[in-house]
Amino acid sequence: MTTPDPSTTITGSQAASNPSDKGDIGMNKTNLIAEPGKQDIILTRLFDAPRELLFRAFTDPELRTRWWGPRRYSTIVDKMDVRPGGVWRFINRDKEGNESGFHGVYHDVVSPERLVFTFEYEGMPGHVLLETVTLESQNGKTLLTDQSVFQSLADRDGMLQSGMESGANESMDRLDELVASL
Repeated sequence: MTTPDPSTTITGSQAASNPSDKGDIGMNKTNLIAEPGKQDIILTRLFDAPRELLFRAFTDPELRTRWWGPRRYSTIVDKMDVRPGGVWRFINRDKEGNESGFHGVYHDVVSPERLVFTFEYEGMPGHVLLETVTLESQNGKTLLTDQSVFQSLADRDGMLQSGMESGANESMDRLDELVASL
């Protein structure tokens, strides 16, 4: 395993200090990299599934509802027009009926390898990030790399402090369960 730079925030039982250091990324572990002073967060995870299946899970509204967000919420796909310029909007609803909305615009869609879209939490309008999801085939498995670039370091740090790491881990666990069942 690569020894991480001590100034880098990394989680996951087999985290790599560099997302291109693919030999160190553990199966079924979501790794988060948030380097001090940088306006991005990088998540990586290796899935035991072909990238076409992962891409379908990201672009099929019915499948998206089965893995996006923590288990304590149901996810509703209000809009999902997966094409450059197409809009998306998802709603997380808890058991009491409270809702949180998220939306954005797709900027690039290259099946089955890449999605680029904006992401905005409706509870904090004006804090838009640009997210790039890449899916790389690796001997029948797929390395997912999800890079989120924020408008400011404060926005990035606010996202980290919001609990996004546990939500992302839970979503990736749910995605792993979903692709294993398809």
